[in-house]
Amino acid sequence: MANTTFSGPVISQNGFVGDVTGATTGTIKLTSYTVASAPAAAGNTGTLIYVSNGAAGDAVVAFSNGTNWLRVDTLVAISAS
Repeated sequence: MANTTFSGPVISQNGFVGDVTGATTGTIKLTSYTVASAPAAAGNTGTLIYVSNGAAGDAVVAFSNGTNWLRVDTLVAISAS
């Protein structure tokens, strides 16, 4: 397997923007959605998103299990209320 070194912003067409500056530092910015605007969970298995109102109106990170967007803190489906 080849090694690749890069620096600067990393932009994905499918879910995140990151600023990776080395092997041990960096950030990842998840794409922000509301519960109503979140993409279909089907076809996005394993994808992380930031849901500004997905924890009964509060912000939460969620992942797709292929059927639902689940909150990472409780594993319950995202919900605006």
